[in-house]
Amino acid sequence: MTLVKSISGIRGTIGGMVGEGLSPVDIVKFTIGYAEWLKRYRGKQDCMVVVGRDARLSGNMVSNIVIGTLMGCGCNVVNIGLASTPTTELAVTLEGADGGIILTASHNPKQWNAFKMLNEKGEFLDKDQCAEMLRLTESADVVFADVDALGTCIEKTDYTQRHIDEVLKLELVDVEAIRAANFRVAVDAVNSVGGVAIPALLRALGVEHVEELNCEPTGNFAHNPEPLPEHLTDISEHIRKTKADVGFVVDPDVDRLAIVCENGEMFGEEYTLVSIADYVLTHTPGNTVSNLSSTRALADITAQHGGQHNASAVGEVNVVAKIRETNAVIGGEGNGGVIYPASHCGRDALVGVALFLTHLAKKGKTVSQLRAEYPNYYISKNKIELTPQIDVDGVLCVIKGCYKQFKVTDIDGVKIDFPQGWVHLRKSNTEPIIRIYSEAPTREQADRFASAIIDEIKRIARI
Repeated sequence: MTLVKSISGIRGTIGGMVGEGLSPVDIVKFTIGYAEWLKRYRGKQDCMVVVGRDARLSGNMVSNIVIGTLMGCGCNVVNIGLASTPTTELAVTLEGADGGIILTASHNPKQWNAFKMLNEKGEFLDKDQCAEMLRLTESADVVFADVDALGTCIEKTDYTQRHIDEVLKLELVDVEAIRAANFRVAVDAVNSVGGVAIPALLRALGVEHVEELNCEPTGNFAHNPEPLPEHLTDISEHIRKTKADVGFVVDPDVDRLAIVCENGEMFGEEYTLVSIADYVLTHTPGNTVSNLSSTRALADITAQHGGQHNASAVGEVNVVAKIRETNAVIGGEGNGGVIYPASHCGRDALVGVALFLTHLAKKGKTVSQLRAEYPNYYISKNKIELTPQIDVDGVLCVIKGCYKQFKVTDIDGVKIDFPQGWVHLRKSNTEPIIRIYSEAPTREQADRFASAIIDEIKRIARI
């Protein structure tokens, strides 16, 4: 059994002993901590909280406990039921709520579930807010509501449609262009809420030929739910056989978007954001943001459009902060997470699908032809395990000094930018591991960058 507390929320495996997994007792405890934090943050006792969940098997159980606990804390709940992460984020602002909780373990397997906590903007709590919320989960000072001050709960099950309506309102979404292109689109939603949202969105966009794979929101994931190439062989083969124009794959909470070309090849999760940014920048020039571990291709495309690219620390909350700081027109992460501030500041696969299809329709090219327009880079992902006695921070500090002749960024580990690529080193928060991401124009060169850094780490650590 596993329980993980981080800036991304609380996640754990269902069942087991209290404190070792996401047991009912742990669910209550973390809900209380969030409710108490929210009441202090907002300065009132009767906060309104939106609760949404993905379709995983434990979702109904976890949701019932969370909603009842919030009511016992005096919070009023808007239960939107089965809903994607971006749908829940939008619901917070549309309801004028004080916060929200999304019950999803994102791409983790079915035995996992998790809390993603939101503020009044429908955005994730920052590092300090998470720390305070976690402190309050252990507090003995919490006072629950008496019978006359218990919270209420109302159900609103129309938020997926309201989310679709919001997407259709976006100025850069051209329904007529998409309808005229007569696309045949395949969708793999891994049997979660994307199976409801994405086909409905496509039909609202004028796509008449929608081929649904794993679109029943049963929570029985048909394959590993992380949308990586090795998990997407079925939709790839389906596209080859049916000659679909494009395939879209989303994770269980629909904040990541992977695209499959008409020939069954992967467009590349890193290039989801690159292609959509290209379209957005063509019509609204400005700045872009991605995290330090995302492809350099976004910076290249941004420069071509006369804008400035800025990198943030890894994590959606950090990307959003940098988007606001630089007034960026588009941003996101290389895992297929598109953040379009004209809609809202959260990763949103529905927005990604609508903008990508508009871009594709206006280009009049195949998906593989569109992919060929962008700079080609390859990312290599590695890690090195160290002994607990080794000072990981000290190793990173020495690495930083060894490469001071290059551009070095240390806001999140150490990133070294070389003329032909980069290497990003980040330490694990829970174990003596350094994760090493590298990128270069060829896979071999990216691997060489990583190997050179790994050898340097071994030399410094004397292992």
